Amino acid sequence: MTLLLKLVLAPLLVVGSSLAGRRWGLGVTGLLVAMPVVAGPILLITYLEHGAAFVARAASASLLGLVSLAVFAVMFARVSRTRGWIGTLLVGWLACLALDLALSFAPVPVWVALGLALAAAWAGIRLLPEPREAGPVTLPWWDLPARAVATAGLVVALTATAGRLGPDLTGVLAPFPTGTSVVAVFAHAQGGPPAAAATVRGVLRGLGGFSAFCFLVAVLVEPIGGWAFVVAVAGTVVWQFADSCRSFGK
Repeated sequence: MTLLLKLVLAPLLVVGSSLAGRRWGLGVTGLLVAMPVVAGPILLITYLEHGAAFVARAASASLLGLVSLAVFAVMFARVSRTRGWIGTLLVGWLACLALDLALSFAPVPVWVALGLALAAAWAGIRLLPEPREAGPVTLPWWDLPARAVATAGLVVALTATAGRLGPDLTGVLAPFPTGTSVVAVFAHAQGGPPAAAATVRGVLRGLGGFSAFCFLVAVLVEPIGGWAFVVAVAGTVVWQFADSCRSFGK
């Protein structure tokens, strides 16, 4: 069952986000991939394999991992202006991993972690380069299958090591930019720096809902078990809807 979740759920969510982006723009792809389409399945699989207490601690640590994800988004957008997708990805991953490792040794109360995650998202949007319009892109037939395979590989690799990493490191790595890396790399390779920046801008906009998800799992999974994930998904959708309405109102 857990292997099926690893191989199917997160890749399907990334493919769905990519299809929505083709219809409504790259920013929507980034927004949806931060809902959270990869960390959610990772935390759910961790819950099924290691129990409520483990995943409660991991979900709290995931809020700190969102700080690293915001750093990755900013680095990717800025470095992509001067480097190809491979160099951009490596720089972003190194920065993200270094911060993840540092944060895993400095656990904080869940409320503080929530505040740090929201502050990082707010600051990240303001540190992005000025948006530029991305040109039209012709996508190859293998685009969506490649995104699905890349996502599945990253999810399997991370969940396979969760038991050895412990809850704190598992948690901060759960939001590691797996789905974000896939959609950002494809955007950069196919549409250049403007497309990459538009995608990660959407990711940063979506970190509020991502934060709500991790927070609700952290505080509810021990009292109500797996139902915490249902509540967390509902909370994420409500947050994103409210945020979208507020942005549209502006």
